[in-house]
Amino acid sequence: MARTIPISLVVNGRHVDAELEPRRTLADFLRNTLRLTGTHLGCEHGVCGACNVLVDGEVVRSCLMLAVQADGHAVVTVEGISPASGLGALQQSFKAHHALQCGFCTPGFITTITAFLEENPSPTRDEAREAVSGNLCRCTGYVNIVSAVERAAELRREDES
Repeated sequence: MARTIPISLVVNGRHVDAELEPRRTLADFLRNTLRLTGTHLGCEHGVCGACNVLVDGEVVRSCLMLAVQADGHAVVTVEGISPASGLGALQQSFKAHHALQCGFCTPGFITTITAFLEENPSPTRDEAREAVSGNLCRCTGYVNIVSAVERAAELRREDES
């Protein structure tokens, strides 16, 4: 029998205890154990960004991080970003600006941009473009995604005032 390691973490605001093989990735733990399938696996080499999640507020490629490394940390997936009802400002903006097509890359973009807007609530177009440059999308041009980032920033500022 394979050796397991106990971990304790918070995922989307919920405390989770688990016993895992040390080699299991955070992406596999989220998807297969916790059934949080919004975290997508694309390249599994840390290049595409489809698996991005937030660990203690920082963007992490969950295909490269071992689940045992998340012990004691707070993880937020795309499922944890949505408000209790409806869509958040960023999700509304993605919809309004047609910033998604097949949707495979969208969870990674949403998590990346969420962290970015926390750090930079009033980004320029160039800053928004740079922020999403680490996420790959094969369906859309990035113009609509960058426009969605700009609009989400506006909506968030309006909500705060």
